[in-house]
Amino acid sequence: MVFLLFIGIALLSFLIQSNLQSKFKRYSRIPLSNGMTGREVAELMLSQNGINDVSVTSTPGRLTDHYNPASHTVNLSEDVYNTCSVAAAAVAAHECGHALQHQLGYAPLRMRSALVPVVQFSSNIVSWILLGGILLINTFPQLLLFGICLFALTTLFSIITLPIEINASMRALQWLNEAGITDSHNHPQAQSALRSAAYTYVVAALSSLATLIYYVLIYTNRR
Repeated sequence: MVFLLFIGIALLSFLIQSNLQSKFKRYSRIPLSNGMTGREVAELMLSQNGINDVSVTSTPGRLTDHYNPASHTVNLSEDVYNTCSVAAAAVAAHECGHALQHQLGYAPLRMRSALVPVVQFSSNIVSWILLGGILLINTFPQLLLFGICLFALTTLFSIITLPIEINASMRALQWLNEAGITDSHNHPQAQSALRSAAYTYVVAALSSLATLIYYVLIYTNRR
């Protein structure tokens, strides 16, 4: 049963990733009427929201866009940074949505930021602890329980990420519409692109939760 669940989640993840890449490629061909690149969209959104301490930079890779609260940078992939398209505008505005969350002290973002050091530490050792816990399940079950607790933090991190990403997309879409960056013809494409991106975080959270349940079942059925 658990094996089938993992297969289902893996298949769903593949389909969602394929759909996201397909939409991004398609919407990257739809230009904005104002001719603004992703960088210009991001800079304008930051400026209009009174955020003057965040810079917009280009980062290598595809779909590697992210906001770094530590360095106060909105990092846009090259395809987004230099391109004038609906997809670029949507992604750039979404990452600026995270900067706006940071400025406003958005509670889930503060919670996730507090978990980052713990999750980074646990991610380096949790696999080994879980493996050792399974091997020593009958003689030292506490090791597996400790591993489960560490992995639960990773799962919590994934779950908290969901409202953060959804909220950033909502802020992005509202601003794109109000600022006139998108119009009645291309705004639905921006919505579709960000909705597909949000699904990837849903699958990640489900995968992490399913893995956590798997280890809990091993622990509870050890006898």
